[in-house]
Amino acid sequence: MTSESPGRIVLLTASHRVAPGLLSWPAWQALHAADRVLCPDEHHPQLPYLTEAGVAVEHVRPTAQELVEDCAGGRTILLLPSGEGDRALTDGLARLAGSGRVSMPDLELLPGSYDLPGSRLLDLVQVMDRIRRECPWASQQTHKGLTKYGIEEAYELVEAIEEGDREELREELGDVLLQVVFHSRIAEEDEEEPFSVDDVAGTIVEKLIRRHPHVFGDATAETPEEVKAHWLRTKAVEKQRDSVTDGVPLGQPGLALAAKLAGRVRTAGLDVSLPEGEGIGYELLGLAARAEAAGVDPEAALRAAARTYRDAIRAAEGL
Repeated sequence: MTSESPGRIVLLTASHRVAPGLLSWPAWQALHAADRVLCPDEHHPQLPYLTEAGVAVEHVRPTAQELVEDCAGGRTILLLPSGEGDRALTDGLARLAGSGRVSMPDLELLPGSYDLPGSRLLDLVQVMDRIRRECPWASQQTHKGLTKYGIEEAYELVEAIEEGDREELREELGDVLLQVVFHSRIAEEDEEEPFSVDDVAGTIVEKLIRRHPHVFGDATAETPEEVKAHWLRTKAVEKQRDSVTDGVPLGQPGLALAAKLAGRVRTAGLDVSLPEGEGIGYELLGLAARAEAAGVDPEAALRAAARTYRDAIRAAEGL
């Protein structure tokens, strides 16, 4: 090996957690330009995609000395490390470089891929799968049995938002996400109609694309009102409901239910007067309808007032 042509060693630090095949463009260029591509891990998740792209990969685990010698004549050797990172090889290269007795090739650490947004969701799915299989409590849970937790976590998320606690918001979002992944994992075991978290995600992706024609299609929408109109028209075609009240869950909190019904009536342009009757229920119904028409969430407004009331109570208690 001559000093004029030391060659080059490229260590491609591709993440195992990133979606296979999603290598960066510089990585693809380096792979196709290398004289040899080596990978000691025969089960590396990127290998099928490299083969499909016409990249010849040799499954060998060279020593540092062998790797340096193979770079003779200005050759470029690219190494795709195993999941353990091949510490022995990198230590060996460091020792050779520090000895001063070897003309070292250029060494380049090339990020082959970066964790994409959402990559930790893959970790969550794997963790949930193991918990479902091995945890005595989680393995016995059903959709119905978890219902109360979904409601509780949703309320705790709302509280974190209204309190403005960023750390709590992050944690509560995780708890809500857990409910989605947990239910999806349980659904995989259904003998008649199984579905997975991928099916859940695929369904919402398709819905979002379908209901945003101004983003993914030829439609236009320049205001939030126009966006909402697109959403409602598309939803009406999808659901083909007979009544504007179809799809409104009657089990939700009363003020929210009243406001939702009033909103459906207003949006549909129906001329339906509020029912008249005696009692606080009818008064609350009227207040909820007024709040919805004014763009105020009556549930949120009442919670804000209740928090003020709570603070007054605690102050009276000397707390």
